Amino acid sequence: MARVHVASWRTTYRGLMPDAVLDDPGSTARREGFWDAALTDERYAANRIAVAEHAGEVVGIAMSGPAVDASPGTVQLYVLYLLDGHHGSGAGSALLDAVVGLGQDAVLWVADPNPRAQAFYRKHGFAFDGVEQVDGGVRERRMVRTVGRPARSTTASW
Repeated sequence: MARVHVASWRTTYRGLMPDAVLDDPGSTARREGFWDAALTDERYAANRIAVAEHAGEVVGIAMSGPAVDASPGTVQLYVLYLLDGHHGSGAGSALLDAVVGLGQDAVLWVADPNPRAQAFYRKHGFAFDGVEQVDGGVRERRMVRTVGRPARSTTASW
């Protein structure tokens, strides 16, 4: 899981973050610690975690949990990464469905620019709500999916 997380992170954020940060040799060990905690620590008990496999190898990861700064019952997608070569395979959709219920209100943060990810989330009913932040030097835009009510979008994305 850590290997997929780091490899995907490096390809996703190359050009958006300094190479020195992306190529830090300690990244995999830190992500191993993160996933160990996510899978065993009581703090993450309410989270959902899923992996996608191909030919016995993990090729994708996802994690959701209770949303921070959102209405009760809203789930937040914290992680969804696929290795290059598996985009468009259906694995991303399966991971999203595994960690975010189809009938649940949901929120996520997506890097900007990241047109492939943004299009993927729009396809799954998410829309920009106009909130932005900078995290780790990366500009992020919040996307929401509100079940039963149209999501407010501040951009024309078609």
